[in-house]
Amino acid sequence: MNRFTGRTAVITGGASGIGRAAAVRLAAEGANVVIVDMNHEAGQSAADEVGGIAVQADVTDADDVARMFHTAHDTFGSIDVSFHNAGISPPDDDSILDTGIEAWDRVQRVNLTSVYLCCKEVIPYMQRQGKGSIINTASFVATMGAATSQISYTASKGGVLAMSRELGVQFAREGIRVNALSPGPVNTPLLIELFAKDPERAARRLVHIPLGRFAEPSEIAAAVAFLGSDDSSFITSSNFLVDGGISGAYVTPL
Repeated sequence: MNRFTGRTAVITGGASGIGRAAAVRLAAEGANVVIVDMNHEAGQSAADEVGGIAVQADVTDADDVARMFHTAHDTFGSIDVSFHNAGISPPDDDSILDTGIEAWDRVQRVNLTSVYLCCKEVIPYMQRQGKGSIINTASFVATMGAATSQISYTASKGGVLAMSRELGVQFAREGIRVNALSPGPVNTPLLIELFAKDPERAARRLVHIPLGRFAEPSEIAAAVAFLGSDDSSFITSSNFLVDGGISGAYVTPL
């Protein structure tokens, strides 16, 4: 398929994990891909892999965000898909009883404020075009509660979900679709690092997935490609769950 021929996709956190898998998928379908990451070397490697460009940027900094979208538009002439995927899940974000305000603030800035800044900056480009698809990475934890808490992460993803819903409604008549992508646990370096430090937490989560495994980044990338394409032209303001059945399960199979 060539659903993205002649179209440009900006991907934050595009150097690894879900972001890199999405870059590979969208490029395979013809997209001009702009990889945004703080790690310039990894970002350039990803851009080279997909024939795109890399922009080193801190997505919590308004000036950096403005620069990255300007670079994307100046290079390719449009911004058709904007996938706001950068995020963190540090070990000091835990139970509310143990999580300090510094950890809380850091996670909120990266996971939620960055999405606010990206949406604020990219929407005017899409307004001028009369179309565009924004995909904001939320999480299944925005829908469900967990006893193994990462309180700021969960709150930040709930904020992404609510903001995406509101923006999807506000800008629908202008041809701009905004959806929250809510993955379940994904086999990425971020998850592997977190669970390597706490195997019990990994086991507790895995047992609740009806499909019996974590997702692969390519499976989430397929959802990004769908939401970014005209195949999802009547989908906006949605919570698009790709969670292996977690949110639909009362009990899991034996």
